[in-house]
Amino acid sequence: MQKPFMRIPYTGPLPPPIIIPRNANTPTGAISALTNFLSAPRSSLLPPPPNTNDRTVLLTGAGISVASGLADYRGTAGTYTLNKTYRPIYYNEFISHHEARKRYWARSFLGWTNLHKAKPNDAHRAVRDLGNQGFISKVITQNVDSFHPIAHPDLPTLELHGYLRSLVCIHCGNHLPRKDFQQSLSTLNPEWAAFLAEMLETGALNSEHPDERRKKGLKSNPDGDVDVPNAPYTTFRYPACPTCLANPPILANGSRSIVMTDPDGAWSSSSTAGVLKPAVVMFGESIAASVKTAAEEAIDTASKILVIGSSLATYSAWRLVKRARERNMPIGILNLGGVRGEESFFAGLRADNDGSLGVRCSESADKILPSVLRNLELAAVAEQNQKTMSTHSSYT
Repeated sequence: MQKPFMRIPYTGPLPPPIIIPRNANTPTGAISALTNFLSAPRSSLLPPPPNTNDRTVLLTGAGISVASGLADYRGTAGTYTLNKTYRPIYYNEFISHHEARKRYWARSFLGWTNLHKAKPNDAHRAVRDLGNQGFISKVITQNVDSFHPIAHPDLPTLELHGYLRSLVCIHCGNHLPRKDFQQSLSTLNPEWAAFLAEMLETGALNSEHPDERRKKGLKSNPDGDVDVPNAPYTTFRYPACPTCLANPPILANGSRSIVMTDPDGAWSSSSTAGVLKPAVVMFGESIAASVKTAAEEAIDTASKILVIGSSLATYSAWRLVKRARERNMPIGILNLGGVRGEESFFAGLRADNDGSLGVRCSESADKILPSVLRNLELAAVAEQNQKTMSTHSSYT
């Protein structure tokens, strides 16, 4: 039996970043080291093709989306950095308590608009182009913002922790688009909808930076969560799953469930089914076995792993880099600030390493990756020109 692959946050202190190689402590040095890392040949310690390819698998986190205007967890302006009392909702809490769901959906209702209008940034587009150039085999992302599949639909993306663009019923498994659900929330909660319209009109939700939100009396958290202190969350209503409402499912004990709504269509607490949740892996929830297997296969078939914008503070992500280390894969990390267990990932690297064997940079991905892409494109042009000249010389 497989061990559950659970999303659990790491709450211990993170170490200061280790810069490897030493000259990667500047943007120019970081660009050079990452260029060497991505262009280096496959390590001789890895199995030969077809068991492994010559490309890099990416593992991305919230830091890559900060340039899109979204909040992160542990960056310099991250929620855990500036709000020491922040605690995300846990799976068992969500599925067990009607009041917890009211609070969650009210805050999500306020935060969805900004998340929905946000777009992929230069880092996501650089990932797309690196994939087109043949340097990247697959992207594993912890993010739930859907930016990777939007930015590079032809480069495979595995969404490790799910996505916010849909909801899923915890009883029947039915999926529902988030934008349709948002409209239902607005209809069921006219006073909250008026409050949201007012905040949008005044620009209170234009930034997810915690300091900017705090000035306006709001607390901003990742994944489209906006907390309004002392707000009447208990008044918020949310709809029932339409599939369960039309055909109540059979429960585990063999009885038929009850799905009831109030006169306006809001889920009733007397129901025993019909509960919708975001199609994300909540904290304390196990990742599907199929996703776990796909993530491991992406690691096992690549020749290198590059972590971008993640402190690896969740076990589900940290475990994948540990797996890469155990396979003797070169590891690269591009993340502002410390990373969980990073000292063990780079132990034993040769002193003359120029980034080819491993790289650790503390820079912003949207500033660095486009320049890395340009370096690799220039190198490819130079190589092609050299081949052309050699071919021409052989005929003269």
